Amino acid sequence: MGEDFFPIKGYDHVEFYVGNAKQAAHFYDKTFGFTPLAKRGLETGCRDRASYVMQQGNVRFVFTSAYAPDHEVTRHCALHGDGVKAMALTVANVETALKEARTRGATVLKETTPEEDEHGTVVTAEIKYAGDTVFRLVERGNYRGAFAPGFQEIEAQRDASPVGLASIDHIVTNVYLGEMDFWADWYAKVLGFTNLAHFTDKDISTEYSALMSKVMENGTGKCKFPINEPAEGKKKSQIDEYLDYYNGPGVQHVAMTTGNIYDTVTELRSRDIDFLRVPDTYYDYMRERVGDVDEDWNRLQELGILVDKDDDGYLLQIFTAPVQDRPTLFYEVIERHGSRGFGIGNFKALFVSIEREQALRGNL
Repeated sequence: MGEDFFPIKGYDHVEFYVGNAKQAAHFYDKTFGFTPLAKRGLETGCRDRASYVMQQGNVRFVFTSAYAPDHEVTRHCALHGDGVKAMALTVANVETALKEARTRGATVLKETTPEEDEHGTVVTAEIKYAGDTVFRLVERGNYRGAFAPGFQEIEAQRDASPVGLASIDHIVTNVYLGEMDFWADWYAKVLGFTNLAHFTDKDISTEYSALMSKVMENGTGKCKFPINEPAEGKKKSQIDEYLDYYNGPGVQHVAMTTGNIYDTVTELRSRDIDFLRVPDTYYDYMRERVGDVDEDWNRLQELGILVDKDDDGYLLQIFTAPVQDRPTLFYEVIERHGSRGFGIGNFKALFVSIEREQALRGNL
């Protein structure tokens, strides 16, 4: 492997543009178990937007909404609905990273910007990605505050009630037919990522629809970004549906790891989070396909958790239904036992369940 010219320490945060940041923060607190960490808004001197920082394990989400109708956040929400605006990556030196990205063809949307308060300095910059989504570079090695200058720490009103989410495993983007290879090449050229996996419409298809996917990862393997595009099919695929309702490319789902998927899913279900359900016949098939794994198959079936196995080990995964009325953004919960894969053995069963939901929405 060559030298990593764009060293990334890991995921810093994911920022969502939403219609009502306070309500979104409350939802992720009460359902997904995120703890309020910091806030920016009128009370902190920010006159145009409110932002709430929520954290669980090493996962940090920021929910932002605007105060005025003629504002980039408001326009983003009008076009896309609630969705991911920025995927933030922690780097050692933003200026160096941005210079490297620009040299390799990145479109810079925000130049290196240091912000300072009594807790230290945070440096950020932004580069354009697919659709209206951006990559944000963050340097916070000298910062000791709750999140960033301009944010005020939120004092916990109660004990935290997390569900066991530990870290971001990967973040998936949907793009139009013909754009997947462009963005895969962009990751390689601009960020120095490599292609970890490639799935064709032969791998991921049903009688009605199909998709193609490439998984790009950084030099250390800490950050993974699959890219999906629709493939020709008899009917509209889940990717087509997303693109129609999001009005363009964007983040389809965020996958988060857990150390105990049984407990996490049980707790999320008790908090009224809906999950996609595969047919019970899936478990008969997968017992034969996967073979011996140290899991309770009856409990997997009861909770609707999927299983897949490869040469490195196995994984357990499950997908929520969309978390807003538009059939766009959803989440994945994943527990890895050696496997570095993405559940290719589950794709067909998952597609069938997604198509069932699409049919109920009248969008298949």
